[in-house]
Amino acid sequence: MSSFTTDEICEMSGARQARLIREGAISPVDAVEASLDRIERLDSTLNAFCTLADEEAMEAAREAERAIEDGADVGPLHGVPVGIKDLIATKGIRSTFGSKLYGDFVPDRDSVVVERIRDAGGIVLGKTNVPEFGYQGITDNAVFGPTRNPWDPDRTPGGSSGGSGAALAAGMVPLALGSDGGGSIRIPSSFCGLYGMKASFGRVPLFPEHRDPELPGTNAWESVEHVGPMSRTVEDSALLLDVIAGPHHMDRHSLPDDGTDYLGAVREPDVDGLTVAYTPDWGYAAVDPSVREITAEAARIFEDELGCTVERATPVFPDPLDAFTAIVAQSTDLKELRKELHEHSGEMEPVLVDILETEWTATDFTEAYKVRQAVNVEMRRFTEEYDLVLTPTLAVPPFEVGSPGPTTIDGRRVELFHWLSFTFTINLTGQPAATVPAGWTDDDLPVGLQIVGGHLDDELVLEASAAYEEANPWYDRYFPTDA
Repeated sequence: MSSFTTDEICEMSGARQARLIREGAISPVDAVEASLDRIERLDSTLNAFCTLADEEAMEAAREAERAIEDGADVGPLHGVPVGIKDLIATKGIRSTFGSKLYGDFVPDRDSVVVERIRDAGGIVLGKTNVPEFGYQGITDNAVFGPTRNPWDPDRTPGGSSGGSGAALAAGMVPLALGSDGGGSIRIPSSFCGLYGMKASFGRVPLFPEHRDPELPGTNAWESVEHVGPMSRTVEDSALLLDVIAGPHHMDRHSLPDDGTDYLGAVREPDVDGLTVAYTPDWGYAAVDPSVREITAEAARIFEDELGCTVERATPVFPDPLDAFTAIVAQSTDLKELRKELHEHSGEMEPVLVDILETEWTATDFTEAYKVRQAVNVEMRRFTEEYDLVLTPTLAVPPFEVGSPGPTTIDGRRVELFHWLSFTFTINLTGQPAATVPAGWTDDDLPVGLQIVGGHLDDELVLEASAAYEEANPWYDRYFPTDA
C-alpha cells in the first residue's frame, strides 16, 4: 500500500511516477487507481476522456506490478498511465476519430507510437476527446460533446488534442499523446498551461493514422501532420519523445535515428549566447493585447536570465492561411468523405463540411504550394540568422466553449482560423516547435509562448524549453481539483 494519497500520485510528474514505481514506493496499480479516481471525480464536468479502458488498464497494471515484484527489467514508462488522443489507433479500444461515422470502430492494431508506449511499459488508460477528424482548433463533436478547460470550465481547452490537454491539466494522467496538423498539440497545451512539442516532421512516425488507405476518413493532413508529447513538464515530454521517436518502415516520411538523447537535452540546459528573434505578430496577425504583453515579458526572460541576445525581428512572407487550408484539403480523401457527407447529411461538423463542399481547383493547390515554398525558404533563411524564433503560441487567451474561434481580435475582423496564425505556419515548414506557459491573464487563464527551432533542431528546442522552465517555473500552478 502506497504512503502517497491519490491526489499526491496524480500531481506527480510522469518521470517521478516512473522512478517511484521502479523503486517500489508506489505500484502501477496505485498509479492507475489514482488516475481512475481523479477521472471519476472530475470528468463529468470536463469530458476529457471519451473512452476509458479501465479494465484493460487495471489488468496491465497488475501485470506491471508482478514484473516489479519479480525483479524484471522494466521500460522507462513502466506502470505509468498515458492518455491517447482519439485520432490515434489503439488495438482493442474504440477509436472514433470524433465522428459518428466511426462511433463503434475498434482497431485491430495499435499505432506505431502506441505500440512503442506499451513496449516501454506505459499503460493506456483510454482515449481523449477530439473534434471530428481533427478539423477544428477546439474540442467538440456530435458523438461526445465538448471538452472543457480545467482553468475555467466555461472555456475551451482548444483542440484538436483538447481531451489530452484537459486530462493533463486536471491531473488525470501525467502523460498524453497529441497530434498536430495545424497546431493541435500546441493549441491545447497553450490554453491549458502545459508543455507540448511538435518535433521535426518525420521525427515521430505515423501509422496507421493519416497513412492508411483503409481508413479514408482519417487519411488526411499527410504532409503537415505530427504526433507528439503533451505534459506538465518539459522533462516528461522528453521522456515520452525518447520512447516514440525513431524511424519506421511503414512511414515513408520518418527520419533516420540521429542518436539524439531527448532526456539528456533537458538535464543541464544552457542556452547562453544564443541569438533569438521575437516576433509578436508575424508582421500581419491580429493579436490580443494581453497575449502581446505576456509573451513579450516571457521573451525578455531569454535575455535577462538565460543569457541570450533577443532581437525584435520578423520573417517576411505572405499570410499563408488560405494556402494551408488548400493543402489540408488536397491531402484529404475528398472523394470518400464527400461520399460519406452525401450519405450522412447533418452528421458531420460544419468546419469539415465547408472544406468538403468547396470546389477546389488545380490552380488553388498550385498556388498553395507556391506560398508554402515561400514560407519555407524565408523561415530557413531566417533561422540561419537566428538560433531560435519566439512567438505567441496563439493570438488569444482561451475563449468560451461553443465558439469555434473569435471573429475579431484587438478590434480587427479576422477569419475563422486566424487565431492559429502562429501554429499552422510552422506545420507548413516542418520545423520543431514547442509551447511553454508564458504567464496567466488577469482572469487566471494560461497564455503560451512558442519556441521554434531551425530544421531538425529538436534538441535545441527542448534545451531552450527546459532552460526557460527553470527560469520561469509553472508547475506550482496546479491543480484545479474542484473543476
